[in-house]
Amino acid sequence: MFKGIFRKFKPDNQPKYGWFGNYSSWLDVLKEADGYDSGVILERTMKALLKVKAGEAVYERDSVIFDKKDYPFPLLTFLQHSAAKKGSPLHVIDFGGSLGSTYYQIKEFLTVNVCLSWNVIEQEHYVAAGKINFEDDQLKFYNSIDQCIQDKDIDFFLISSAIQYLEEPHIFLNKLAAYHFDFILFDRTAFHYEAEDRLTLQVVPPNIYPASYPSWFFNQEKLLSHFAESYDIITDFPPYIDGEQTLYIDGYPLGYSRGFYLSAKNKIK
Repeated sequence: MFKGIFRKFKPDNQPKYGWFGNYSSWLDVLKEADGYDSGVILERTMKALLKVKAGEAVYERDSVIFDKKDYPFPLLTFLQHSAAKKGSPLHVIDFGGSLGSTYYQIKEFLTVNVCLSWNVIEQEHYVAAGKINFEDDQLKFYNSIDQCIQDKDIDFFLISSAIQYLEEPHIFLNKLAAYHFDFILFDRTAFHYEAEDRLTLQVVPPNIYPASYPSWFFNQEKLLSHFAESYDIITDFPPYIDGEQTLYIDGYPLGYSRGFYLSAKNKIK
């Protein structure tokens, strides 16, 4: 669902794929977009990830199969650090986690002393497919955060390349801060250099899947301001995927991808 794939597009007269425009409303973008719930996205992602699960492929990202993994070392580091700081293994939420792509990417590192459960929050059709094809003793699928926290005492909240695909991201960020999870990790989050957020149309290259959808670029300070009172920003870090450091809007290098590791104040000593 939420997963976008960042690519470095060189400016030219008529770029075909990437991020375009500066829209005034979500509805205006949807008039030109396919949306996130396109069945082809789920179909291609499931087909690729089933090959990973069966050992027929090494790694899947955004429905594309790779013969070598790009490990998200910042995520691995912060998972291990958080578990050590808690003194116990973690219950993790992976918000917008597709069918468990990140889980399968790092599964060998999710040992019993690091991770008790990996819980994906997704759209209903992803959750249904995930439960049938991918759920196991450690990997679980839920329709909402509230549904998940009825079952698990969540310690670590991961949101990777997802917040920019929500219609009302700042309302969501306010709610996220109010849950007061011990740790929050933003990864592969799209920012730009202007004072106000920018709403664009993202057009995905068809070799990934034929789709287009609304995509936000945030002002970094405004996004992080939601957490100023209740969280310490421990560190920020660049994207682990080559080519995501600079993001092009209308063919120009106007954006960038960044991650942040947050720790709740007055909860973890």
